[in-house]
Amino acid sequence: MSSYSLGKELSALAGREHAAMTLQDQVAQLFQEARDDVYRYLLSLGLHPPQAQEAAQEVFLRLYVTLKKGEDIQNPRGWIFRVAHNLGLKIRAKQSTLAPFDAELELKLRSPDLNPEQNLLEREQNIRFHQAIQALSEQQRRCLLLRLEGLRYPEIGSALGISASAVGEFLRRAIARLKKGEL
Repeated sequence: MSSYSLGKELSALAGREHAAMTLQDQVAQLFQEARDDVYRYLLSLGLHPPQAQEAAQEVFLRLYVTLKKGEDIQNPRGWIFRVAHNLGLKIRAKQSTLAPFDAELELKLRSPDLNPEQNLLEREQNIRFHQAIQALSEQQRRCLLLRLEGLRYPEIGSALGISASAVGEFLRRAIARLKKGEL
């Protein structure tokens, strides 16, 4: 092999390794930006905290593997939440013998630096909020929680497998029901 072709081969190899590093960096950056949002969403689906943490990591691992295969993902954030949604539902179905995770418990375990009166008022407000959210239909609740995570209508639709207009309608109904309850 000539030194020219060896140099060309090494250059191509270095380019692939650099591209792989860039891919790792991109996924790592997305992980840093969206990890907490995905974790909270998985908790909202009823997963227990350790399962939600593991599932969140699995989502980003799947993202890396999919991108490494060369698949083009137009909207990574929407893709992440769609995978998290499907994975969360699958895990929750397998854990049917366990009670779903109670978000109120997490609120009770937090120890904010508020005085006892402020702590009580905040806890009561959070409990009323969670009760109002639980009164929504499952689709309304999912759309609302994904919207609260900052996803746009098309991204929510992609994550849940419904149209953006259906997302808008679910959100409209959810907000109307929440207003009716006057949190």
